[in-house]
Amino acid sequence: MDKNLSRGTFVASSAAVFATIGILPSPARAAEFAWKTGTNQPADHPLSVAMKNMADAIGQESKGRISIDVFPNSQLGGDTAMLTQLRSGALQMMTLDGTILASVVPIASIQGVGFAFKDSNEAFAAFDGSLGAYVRSEIEAAGIHCFERIWENGIRQITASAKPVRNAADLTNFKIRTPAAKLTLDLFHSLGASPTPINLSETYTSLQTHVVDGQENPIANIAVNKFYEVQKYLSLSAHQWAGYWLIMNGDAWKSLPPELQTVVARNTYVAAAKQRVAVNQLNMSQTGVLKSHGMLVNDVDRNSMRAMLGGFYKTWKGELGDKGWSLLESHVGKLA
Repeated sequence: MDKNLSRGTFVASSAAVFATIGILPSPARAAEFAWKTGTNQPADHPLSVAMKNMADAIGQESKGRISIDVFPNSQLGGDTAMLTQLRSGALQMMTLDGTILASVVPIASIQGVGFAFKDSNEAFAAFDGSLGAYVRSEIEAAGIHCFERIWENGIRQITASAKPVRNAADLTNFKIRTPAAKLTLDLFHSLGASPTPINLSETYTSLQTHVVDGQENPIANIAVNKFYEVQKYLSLSAHQWAGYWLIMNGDAWKSLPPELQTVVARNTYVAAAKQRVAVNQLNMSQTGVLKSHGMLVNDVDRNSMRAMLGGFYKTWKGELGDKGWSLLESHVGKLA
């Protein structure tokens, strides 16, 4: 000790130093469970908004034990790439259309059977009921955790750049973008079109450069992704209903203690309910907006299309199995 520094001065100085250390803010405790989740929609789409709100609510209710980073707009890759990441554990959670999940769980494509559901309410009755319970059990059997409520995407409609689609004949050799989904590709092949699988994130450019003549999506997706800038016609075909399953890496789910599983499950349920309302409102409100951007809207002779699907229904009844098909028809009536 410096001879010029008295013991009293040293003690006082030391006390000041330790007092200063004591009031420094402690570093934030790292989350026990740090996850990534992805969506294929822009950040302002109700799907991505709901995911962000859900992640925040889970973080808050778990008192920081769970932290979820949300990556919208296919930042982590397209749907197929994210599904691969989820299965490997590189991604913990995502939303995915059942027709794309069908590459791993075939029955998940049943939501996309052509002209099966007349509206979203009929689809929700099926997937909140016996059909959904069966699909979820098959997803779980594949090692992927599936949350209880399916999220809304909506009734799919066709857009085109050169001419409107008014009936089945207008689809002959029509180059149309679809998701990378076997059932949807087969549906449009059966209707005489030339479907091309393209991830949603690449669809705008594909329309702009005329790789395809048109695409099919719910109205909200058409509006939020600004397809009206590169498409002239909106044809109200209502050919499929689409929903997103919220899924999670099975090992990541099992790693959660029961009390945190309860927190996550409760907040996903609440988020699904809010997201359904928000997307439905957007789907209902955007036709007028699309018209204001110059799109021409027309009705479609859906009977002319459905009349071409006898072979499609027979094939997919065999693909999906008697149990799944029977559950579907118990909600929508006889298809084949």
